Amino acid sequence: MGKLLLTGVDGNLGRQAAEYLLKLVEKDQIIFCAYDPASLQEYAEQGIETHVTNFNKIDGLAKAFANADKLALISMPFVGIKRQNAHKNVVDAAKEAGVKQIIYTSLVNAADESNPSVEKLDHVYTEDYIKSVGLDYIFLRNSQYAEAMVTNYFTFVKSDGVLKNNQGDGKMAYISRKDCAKAVAYALAASNYHEAILNINGPELITMSDFIEIGNEVTGHHVTYKHITDEENYAIFDAMGVPRTTDGKFAEDSEAPFSSEGMVTFGQAIRLGKMDIFTDDFKKLTGQDPVTVKYMFEHANEYQVGERHSKDN
Repeated sequence: MGKLLLTGVDGNLGRQAAEYLLKLVEKDQIIFCAYDPASLQEYAEQGIETHVTNFNKIDGLAKAFANADKLALISMPFVGIKRQNAHKNVVDAAKEAGVKQIIYTSLVNAADESNPSVEKLDHVYTEDYIKSVGLDYIFLRNSQYAEAMVTNYFTFVKSDGVLKNNQGDGKMAYISRKDCAKAVAYALAASNYHEAILNINGPELITMSDFIEIGNEVTGHHVTYKHITDEENYAIFDAMGVPRTTDGKFAEDSEAPFSSEGMVTFGQAIRLGKMDIFTDDFKKLTGQDPVTVKYMFEHANEYQVGERHSKDN
C-alpha cells in the first residue's frame, strides 16, 4: 500500500492538517511536501518522508510523489492562470507517479456558473482537470473560513465599531480553518470515499449581522453592521493597503491577507445566495461536529486568520 501525501505543510491550513494526520496514521505512511525547506525539518527529524516542491515547475514532482497512493492538494494561495497551471502540474505529476486519488480543497458551489466569486474559476478548473485525467477524487468544497471574519470583527472594534462589507443579508455556514484542515486529514485517511464531492461547512447558516451579534454577546463589544456597495468595499481594502489581486504586494501582519478582488467577489456570492450550502458532510467524514462561531469568539486568540505564507516564485 502506498503512502498518504499532504502538500502545503508550510501554510496555515497544511500545517494544521499535518497535525491531525499524525494523530490518524503512522508516520511511515505519510509524505509531507512544501515549498519552504525549513517547514519540513521537524518532520524529517521524526523519520517522515519529506520533499521540497515548487508546483509552478513540474520538474521533480513525479519523483516526489512516487511513493504515494493518495495526495491532498491544498489549493495554492494565488488566483488565476498561475494557480491553474500550478494545480495542473500537480495533477499531471500525480498521474505520472501512479497516485490513485487526489483530495482537493475546493470552494462551496464551485461548479455554479452564476457564482460570481473569482476564486471559484480556479477551483472548477482544477476539479474538471482532475476528472479529465481519470483520477479518483474527493473534492472538499469549503465554506468561508470563520477566522477571516473573526479577525475582521476585531479590526472594526479597533476603529469605528461599524463592520462594513458587501454581503448584505446573504447567509454562509462559516467553517473554522482548523475544521477544514481536519477534513483534509480525515479524507486522506479514509478508504470509503470515491469520486466524492463533500461540502465542508459549519454548523449554522447565518448572516453577517448574526455573526456580529454572536461576537458582541461573547465579547461585550457593540459592533454594528453596515451593508455597502462592492466599490465601497474595494475602497476600504485599498485604504488598508490590500492588493486587488494576488499578484500585488501584501503587507506583513495584514489583517486581510487575501486579495480584495477575491474578498469582494466572495461577498457578492454570499449576498446573492450562492454560498448558502448547508450539509452534515463534515460530521459524516470526521465523526465530529464542526466548531461553532460562538466557540471561536470564546477562544478568539486561537481563531485568527494569521499571516500569509505564500513564497512561491
